[in-house]
Amino acid sequence: VQLQASGGGLVQSGGTLRLSCAASGKIFSRNDMGWFRQAPGNRRDMVALVSSNGNTNYADSVNGRFTISRDNAKNTVYLQMNSLKPEDTAVYYCYLRSSPLSPFWGRGTQVTVSS
Repeated sequence: VQLQASGGGLVQSGGTLRLSCAASGKIFSRNDMGWFRQAPGNRRDMVALVSSNGNTNYADSVNGRFTISRDNAKNTVYLQMNSLKPEDTAVYYCYLRSSPLSPFWGRGTQVTVSS
């Protein structure tokens, strides 16, 4: 499985960005897709996840500002990020997992929010 992410960049505080991640390869129909992020010196933390049946889960820090969605026909997950804050600055990693298998990770895309 390969995950190709796009959509990162530099934005001012209060701005918006949309991340996309397309999965290819042998993908089981039941899976979770989503996003994690890692800032320098910090661990990689979950941002948002969406299951193949549409259930979502958000980190408290982004709830109400970020929206995750997916297109199962395209094996693609999206993250709409609104009201961005400088503390959202991190490398964002796309994630796919079909339990109980190990997860797959994308290469990461940089999101930088200036104050």
